[in-house]
Amino acid sequence: MDVSIVIINYNTFTLTSQCIESIVKNTTGISLEIILVDNASTEVSADTFLEKYPFIILIKNPVNSGFAKGNNLGIEKAKGRFVLLLNSDTILKNNVALILMQFLEKHPPVAAVSARLEYPDGSVQHCCQRFPSVFYQLFELLRLQKILPRKTGNRILMGAFFKHDTVAYPDWIWGTCFMFRRDLLKELPNNKLADDFFMYGEDMQWCMEFRRIGYTVAFQPTAVVIHFMGKSGGAKSGMMEQHGERFLKLYYSFPHRFVIKGLMKILQS
Repeated sequence: MDVSIVIINYNTFTLTSQCIESIVKNTTGISLEIILVDNASTEVSADTFLEKYPFIILIKNPVNSGFAKGNNLGIEKAKGRFVLLLNSDTILKNNVALILMQFLEKHPPVAAVSARLEYPDGSVQHCCQRFPSVFYQLFELLRLQKILPRKTGNRILMGAFFKHDTVAYPDWIWGTCFMFRRDLLKELPNNKLADDFFMYGEDMQWCMEFRRIGYTVAFQPTAVVIHFMGKSGGAKSGMMEQHGERFLKLYYSFPHRFVIKGLMKILQS
C-alpha cells in the first residue's frame, strides 16, 4: 500500500462526502486506502458513509476525542508507507497524494509535507509557519525584511509574508493536508503523533517532534487543495491561545518564553 488517507468526521457529512469524492476523482498512479474516523457524530449515522462509499475503512469512535487522537485512531489501522491526514472540509484539486508521496520519496530528510491550500476563490492560505522565537519576533519587530530583498525577507519570516508559490522548508505546516512517512512513528515518543491537544496546535507539535528527531518538514505548492477553512472545527481563538501557551511550556525554557511573549505583546500592540 502506498498511501493511507485518514479523514476525521464530526458532523460534516456533506463536506466529508465531497472530500472523499475528490480523492476518488483526482488520485491515480498509486495504491491507497481511505480511513474515515467518525468522532461520535450525531448528524447522521456513521454507517451512512459505508452505504455510500463501501470501499472505505470506517472507524466509529464512541466519543469525540478530538482531532489529534482521532487521527491516531485512524493511523493505527493504516497500512500505507505514507499517511496523508486530510481535513474533512477539503477538496483535492489535483493528484495531491501522488505529488506529495513522490516529494517525500525524493527527499529522505523530510518527514512531512503539505500542499498549497486555497480558499474557494483561489486565494492562498498561509500554511507555512515559523515556530515562536526571539530571532523571528525581533526580525519582524524591527522590520528587517524591508532592508532585504523581498524574496529573502519573505522566506525568512514565512507566514503571511510568504507567497506560497515555491517549495519551502518552514518550521511547521498545517495539519489540514499533512503527509508523513509512517515508519517514522517508531522514532516518536509513544510511537505515535503527539495528541496532547484536543484541536488546534497539534500540527505545530507534530512538526516540532519530527524536527527533534532530526528531520525537516516541507511545502510543495504543485499539490493544490481547496480548504473551506473553519467548517470542520469549533470555537478556535481561545483554544489556540491555550494550546500556544502549552506549546511554549513544553518546548521552551522560562526565560525564552518570557522574552518571546514580551515581544509578541509589543508586535500586537
